[in-house]
Amino acid sequence: MEFTRNNRQLLSKIATNDRHGENSPYFDGWKAYDSNPYHPTHNPRGVIQMGLAENQLCFDLIEKWILENPDASICTAEGVDKFKDIAIFQDYHALKEFREGVAKLMGRVGGNRVIFDPNRIVTSGGATGANETVMFCLADPGDAFLVPSPYYAGFARDLRWRTGLDLVPVDCKSSDNFRITRAALEEAYEKAQRSNINVKGVIVANPSNPLGTVLDKETMRSLVSFVNDKNIHLVCDEIYAATTFSSPRFVSIAEIIQDMDCNRDLIHIVYSLSKDMGFPGFRVGIVYSFNDDVMNCARKMSSFGLVSSQTQFLLAAMLNDEEFVGNFLRESSKRLAKRHHAFTKGLERVGISSLKSNAGLFFWMDMRPLLKEQTVKAELELWRVIINKVKLNVSPGSSFQCSEPGWFRVCFANMDDQTVQVALERIREFVLQGKEEDDVSEKSKHWRKQNLRLSFSSSSRLYDEGLMSPAHMISPHSPIPRSPLVRART
Repeated sequence: MEFTRNNRQLLSKIATNDRHGENSPYFDGWKAYDSNPYHPTHNPRGVIQMGLAENQLCFDLIEKWILENPDASICTAEGVDKFKDIAIFQDYHALKEFREGVAKLMGRVGGNRVIFDPNRIVTSGGATGANETVMFCLADPGDAFLVPSPYYAGFARDLRWRTGLDLVPVDCKSSDNFRITRAALEEAYEKAQRSNINVKGVIVANPSNPLGTVLDKETMRSLVSFVNDKNIHLVCDEIYAATTFSSPRFVSIAEIIQDMDCNRDLIHIVYSLSKDMGFPGFRVGIVYSFNDDVMNCARKMSSFGLVSSQTQFLLAAMLNDEEFVGNFLRESSKRLAKRHHAFTKGLERVGISSLKSNAGLFFWMDMRPLLKEQTVKAELELWRVIINKVKLNVSPGSSFQCSEPGWFRVCFANMDDQTVQVALERIREFVLQGKEEDDVSEKSKHWRKQNLRLSFSSSSRLYDEGLMSPAHMISPHSPIPRSPLVRART
């Protein structure tokens, strides 16, 4: 966002600083979609939104439950008798039934291997508010958190913008499937120390956004050991926990520390209903900490972003319906697996691979072979072609601080089956057209080399003899349309 000089003098530094990350290609892609959204009949050549990690695959199950449970809403004849109790002021602890429902869900998602305490549930305005609240509790302006990369593009906004914190990337490599290693953590920590940066902790997303992978137990124990040795915090963003659709299973950090001799005051969890249940509009974020002081501070701060009591009332009834929750989680997993398979296999058929994944609402697409060179500049050139010509909003890896150009995050659960087919067909045409142009280019180079010795007269003789007609000549100035892929390479 740009401000005039006069406005900068009128507004605060927090309001006008550039730490929001709004100028990232991640948000530019959203703007491209907003200005030209795809619609199958009204705007069939519009931009398809594949940059929004939203779970829209199970709304039929939610709607069916709502119709069968009208008393769960205070805005129905069956529930209006509860209107006054819910509409009046509620304290910061949130409704008891709501906290109990969230705690049950968190336990169930982790395979009921951990019992979560409802009294440690603190609500916030979505995971964005929950993450910021944790940062305010744990660090001061100028402090830093280590973040294994690639990491969620919105962390720049959520963790830095108003808190004044810094993020230090921990580079993870594709050669090791982007695994978080102790060596990489140590390297990033030591580099920060040499720069006089005070590291207060590590924050990780499990399952990973943007990779769509889950952390294994060995890696998680290594993370706990690392923060324990350094006496810094570990924040685990587990908002995609229930989107795991195949093995290996999701393991919460709460399960890991049960069997470890560590300082539990250093361990904190952020959760949400935005991804697992598909309710981003309800703005339900959760802070869960094993540190009593953090819980008390977070609860006081929650007054700036409470979840409405009406929302809590509805969700309390839904989350405490164990039969419904069990059926929903099983069906959601099946549908996510089916959609993930349809997308990744469809891309494989045109030669595009992706990182093996089993969770999340997206996958990590490998477009490195399509770059003219392995640079961020080349990645962004390709991204602009995909946005402007192919009309797909996919997010480039550089916006996730990926150290290797050519990776893109592709969201697959925020559209219907028809739109999936349109998106796959656009990608297929784009890639195949590029391959055809490459083939034509190579044949043209070969022909020119073989005929370099021909004179104009011999060329005329060739035309006369019908061996090559001007209509079939391949020229670099030919009006044959050039593909978006070729333009991306020039």
